[in-house]
Amino acid sequence: MKVVIAPDSFKDAKRAAQAVRWIAAGLRSVVPSIEVDACPVADGGEGFVEAITFNRPNAKRHRSDTVDPLYRRIEDRPWVMLHDEQDEPHTAVIELAAASGLELLEPSKRNPMRTSTCGTGIMIEATVERGAKHVLLGIGGSATSEAGIGIAAALFVRLLDHKGRMFHKQMDARKMKKVVGILPGSLLADEGVSLTVACDVSNPLTGPNGAAHVYAPQKGATPEQVEQLDAGLRHMAQLWRDQLGVDVENMPGAGAAGGVGGGLVAMLGAELVPGAELVLDTIGFDERIKDADLVITGEGRLDSQSLSGKAAMSVAKRCQQADVPCVALVGSVGEGADQALEHGLTAYHVIGEGLPADESIRRTGELLEAAAVRLAQDRLMG
Repeated sequence: MKVVIAPDSFKDAKRAAQAVRWIAAGLRSVVPSIEVDACPVADGGEGFVEAITFNRPNAKRHRSDTVDPLYRRIEDRPWVMLHDEQDEPHTAVIELAAASGLELLEPSKRNPMRTSTCGTGIMIEATVERGAKHVLLGIGGSATSEAGIGIAAALFVRLLDHKGRMFHKQMDARKMKKVVGILPGSLLADEGVSLTVACDVSNPLTGPNGAAHVYAPQKGATPEQVEQLDAGLRHMAQLWRDQLGVDVENMPGAGAAGGVGGGLVAMLGAELVPGAELVLDTIGFDERIKDADLVITGEGRLDSQSLSGKAAMSVAKRCQQADVPCVALVGSVGEGADQALEHGLTAYHVIGEGLPADESIRRTGELLEAAAVRLAQDRLMG
């Protein structure tokens, strides 16, 4: 009997790999001979690198020095390199949040007018120096709203001011409207490196549902700054249309990470893909569930938002296509949770039902183990 354990992280409680261990312990206490395939998953945000690293034995860990969103030096930021069958470096995996994340800034320093993705660009440059021919970039958790011009400048995209001078690495949202020229080309193009961006939102670049209006307030922007940011993003979108022939303003996901989604498509020729799907493809998920009797997934909260590209529901949909039952263990549920049963999920169980939220978070590990025991008794015995 084979069970694939493929949860996302339980936010504020357990990382995905930790959740796998607790669930596996519960299953094995009931069925000691069970075959467990440990398969933690993620979308394009927190846990993106960890999920791929855990599931790919040829992943080699690296660390690079870079700068944070305010250009302060930070050391030993993690990323991984996947190697091919000849053990040659091939694909680098990076999280934007490692260098340009909101969590790197104390609340009083959060201001998307002044933050930059430059540090992420420096990390990408380091992967190219190490031999990467492809880069997978998860863009969740950003502190920025500057359309990716920090990354672009760090990778030698030629952004020009009104005098034809090239901007260099210190680029933030205040510079967007000062860019009047942009020329094709970059370090990635010169080195033949492709870029895939993992995105888990569908917001366009601008407008009431765009990057500035929806996400900038969460990053510290005032209402006045939101309007300034939206104007800057509209300016960049016009430049990309006029000078690069690329129109991404209304592309779903272009507004992700403060416009990084659209900016990297326009300036670096990136491919924008759903993060959870990218992770599942990279770890060979479809092949791993072919002979499974059950798949167990999970996340901190199951609700209507789970249907919009979250990792647990991406797992469930793949299981439905493979005709493999999939059960979710979740910390809590909200409006729309039952819709998940119409989109691939066989059943879901709330692990801390009836408990206060803080207690459920504190006891997540033991609650996952106990839920796995009950699941094994109900579905795997006899």
